[in-house]
Amino acid sequence: MSRLPIALSLLVAALFTASLLTGPAQVPPLSSLQALITGNDPMLSLVMREVRLPRAILGLLVGAALGMSGAALQGFLRNPLAEPGLVGASGSAALGAVLAIQTGLAAAFPLGLPLAALAGAMLSVALILLLAGPRGGALALILAGVAISALAGAATSLVLNLSPNPFAANEIIFWMMGSLADRSMLHVWIALPFIALGATLLWSLRRGLEALTLGEDAAASSGIRLGALRWRLVVGVAAMVGAATAVAGSIGFVGLAAPHVLRRAVKGSPARLLPASALGGAALVLAADIAVRLLMPDRDLKLGVLTALVGTPFFLHLILKMRREEA
Repeated sequence: MSRLPIALSLLVAALFTASLLTGPAQVPPLSSLQALITGNDPMLSLVMREVRLPRAILGLLVGAALGMSGAALQGFLRNPLAEPGLVGASGSAALGAVLAIQTGLAAAFPLGLPLAALAGAMLSVALILLLAGPRGGALALILAGVAISALAGAATSLVLNLSPNPFAANEIIFWMMGSLADRSMLHVWIALPFIALGATLLWSLRRGLEALTLGEDAAASSGIRLGALRWRLVVGVAAMVGAATAVAGSIGFVGLAAPHVLRRAVKGSPARLLPASALGGAALVLAADIAVRLLMPDRDLKLGVLTALVGTPFFLHLILKMRREEA
C-alpha cells in the first residue's frame, strides 16, 4: 500500500480529533473524549455529541466531497484549474437555500433549507444534461455549467435585491459565507446518502478517467463510453457538491487546491488522485474549521471567508506557474 493514503488518513484522523477538542469551553482533552464515549458527564456529553461531533463529521464529509469532485472534474476535463462549481451545482444549491430562507420555509421547517438546496442541485443536473445533449463533449458540458451558474447567481442576486425583509437578507448573506457552526446530526444524515452516492459514482469512473489521459479518441477506442461517463460524472459531482452546499453553505477553493497539491504525489494518475483528494479535502476543511475557532473565538468568522482568503493567492500562484511553464 502506498504511503500517501496512510499519511493522509493519519492527518485526517488527527484533525478530526482536534476538531472534537476545539471549542470555547476549556475542558481537558481526556475528559472531553470520555464524555463523548461514555456519557459520564451529561452536560459535557451533550456538548460533545450534539455540537462538536456533528461539526467534525460534516467537516470530514464536506471536505471529502469537494476534494473528490474537484479531482474528478480535473481528470475529465484534463484541466488543473477545473473546480466543482463549474457544473453549476453549488450555485443552484445556494439558490435553493436562498429561496427557502426568503419564503420562510427554512423557519417553518427545520430541514427546509438543506432539502431546498439539494433540490436546486438536482435541478441543475437535469438542466446541464439537457443543455449539453446526449452527445455533447467536454466543451458543451463546461458551457452548460457556466450558463447554469450564471443564471443561479443572477437569480440569487435578484432575490436579495427584492427582499423586503432585511433580516432574511442578512441571514442569506451569512449563510452564503459558509459555516459548519450550529449543525446537528440531522444535517449529517441529510448529506451522507448523497455524498456516498456521489462518491460511488465518481469512484466507478476511475478506469475511464485513466483512459482519458490519452485523449477522448483513445478512450473511446479502448471501450470507454464517454456519454455514460459524462452522465455519471455530472450526477456524482452534483450529488456531492449539492449535499455539501446544502449543509455548509458556499465553501470555495477546496476542490481546486486539494487535487492540485496532491497530483504530483500520485504521479498524475486520476484513479489514485480521487481517494487522495477526498482525504486532502477533508484535511483542508477540518483544518480551516479549527482555524476559524482559534483565530477569532469571540467573533463568528465564517469558514467560506477563510478558505477564500487562503485560496485566492493559491489560485493566482497556479496561474503564474502555468504561465512560466508555457513560456
